Amino acid sequence: KPGDRLFTLRLFSEYLQNTQSELFKATKEIQLITEQHARLEGLVKTGGIPESRLIELDSQLRRQKTLIQSYQQDLLTRGLNPEQIQSVSEGTFVSTIDIVAPAVIDHTKKENEIQPVAFHSSGDKVEGLAYEVEKLNVDLGQQVQAGQLLSTLANHQLLYIEGHAFKREASNLAKAAENKWPIQCTFAEDDQIDWPTFDQTLEIRHLANSIEPTTRTFNFFIPLSNQSRAYDKDNQKFIVWRFRPGQRVRLQVPVEEIKDVLVLPSAAIVREGPEAYVFQQNGDLFNRLPVHVLHEDRLQVVLANDGSVKSGLYLAQSSAASLNRVLKAQAASGMRADVHVHADGTVHAAH
Repeated sequence: KPGDRLFTLRLFSEYLQNTQSELFKATKEIQLITEQHARLEGLVKTGGIPESRLIELDSQLRRQKTLIQSYQQDLLTRGLNPEQIQSVSEGTFVSTIDIVAPAVIDHTKKENEIQPVAFHSSGDKVEGLAYEVEKLNVDLGQQVQAGQLLSTLANHQLLYIEGHAFKREASNLAKAAENKWPIQCTFAEDDQIDWPTFDQTLEIRHLANSIEPTTRTFNFFIPLSNQSRAYDKDNQKFIVWRFRPGQRVRLQVPVEEIKDVLVLPSAAIVREGPEAYVFQQNGDLFNRLPVHVLHEDRLQVVLANDGSVKSGLYLAQSSAASLNRVLKAQAASGMRADVHVHADGTVHAAH
């Protein structure tokens, strides 16, 4: 969760300890100069000491304030938060730093304040899990250097589907992105039984403007909201994600909008040479009708609305090849042409 402690670092840096010491000394020096300034103000008014003495103290005061600002900025860049720096100024030096999980980024905001990880306190928690430790790069007791990677946190809630296309397909993809046409995705090795129904509308967000030199393709990206569930084991909570980085996806991208057509599953037509046919359902009987195919892919077929298939007809949505084999077997057996084929393969006289 955001704010949970990940690591505790014990500080052995001589430079960091010296900076804290110098900050404390400069803070105390300001207190001494301020007290001395207050004592000498009365003597200056009575003419006991020259006014140049106060001017000298003011210069020393400004010099110490400049040093304090420099030390504070130095400590900020090294991971100390303002509360810790204030405690250093009061004489309580920092010997350990807790590294906690960062806050969840609010994607609804246009701007997000960027802060070092150690700036978040353990009290700034939100409900629900946000991260999982994907990789641990250090061991307990290991000495680390400034800037060294300790671990990698992962949150797979929001992913990008990365598609690959050739340059000649760029205009079609740009048109699909501009018109916000929905993309159909088939996820490899996806167990749909154990997960809720996936009903997200997927659209192309943007296209890359560079071509990969090795594959000669460019990338395009589709936002994907992931699904997850958690379970407890050995007093620890673990997350299981439905979609995972590296998982293969098959994309169907629309490239053209064709109006006044009929769309059927690809299994609803059968071909014999250059001709294509569909089967009209009439109760338990089927009639074969010729059609004109405008477009076909592995899932759907687009038919011209030229009157060959009239509105209101019931068409078989699958098994067209099986129905056609039965019809051809019927013709080969010498059965009369004025009969109809039943769905179970039996035949019946025409009505």
